[in-house]
Amino acid sequence: MAAISFSNVTLDYPLLGASSRSLRNRLLPPLVGGALKRESGGHVTVRALDGVSLDIKDGERVALMGPNGSGKSTLLRVASGVFLPTEGKALLEGSRGSLIDITLGMNPEASGRENLFLRGALIGLSRAAVGELLEEIISFTGLGDFIDMPMRTYSSGMQMRLAFGISTVNRPEILLLDEWLSVGDESFREKAEARLSEVVGASKILVLASHSRPLMEEVCSRGVWIESGKVREDGPIDAVTHAYFSQRRKLVSDPVLNPTKGIR
Repeated sequence: MAAISFSNVTLDYPLLGASSRSLRNRLLPPLVGGALKRESGGHVTVRALDGVSLDIKDGERVALMGPNGSGKSTLLRVASGVFLPTEGKALLEGSRGSLIDITLGMNPEASGRENLFLRGALIGLSRAAVGELLEEIISFTGLGDFIDMPMRTYSSGMQMRLAFGISTVNRPEILLLDEWLSVGDESFREKAEARLSEVVGASKILVLASHSRPLMEEVCSRGVWIESGKVREDGPIDAVTHAYFSQRRKLVSDPVLNPTKGIR
């Protein structure tokens, strides 16, 4: 059985280089989401998740939706164990696999072959396990003799092939996805889509963060709308996507809520 249980999960992290005194004179980066908090010592923290309670059971396919900076990716990182909650509890049962930063841990100075072992270790594979899968992964990537060249000589597409090839060999019970991966040229993309569909199909729980309504409604049965680090709505996928995208359309079309509308 696989399960995810968030009980009043809150996550704060410091905004380095900012103080409450200087904050009024600074323009915050657009990727900083959540609520700002001014600590007594003058430090500024961002509340990325705010009292999130969520139970996901075996067999569920859950779509996370919300604007940029709403807390979707942070929630995935808590579920993957990268972040620990500041408050509350995050309990997970079952093996986890994260396809969020698939090039994380790879070294541009090392060869493609060496990077398969580096990335494999990061996702929990022993050197022996990677060795057994090595030829199959190399064949899948289609890199040929480039596999023994430094990764810095690769195009961005070749780097993604390599990372995707090793990152999708596991079949975790809980699969965490930050957008659906689509990598490489047209011929490789078909293989990648088929491989990703296999990984998704083998998982007992899927949590997918996305901005694509058609994708979420095709792949998932449940929707969770995250806004300002809080769960705003949770329910059947069609109902939640309808509510969320209706609100987004209203925001875009309303000149009061969106002052940039009409500016040329």
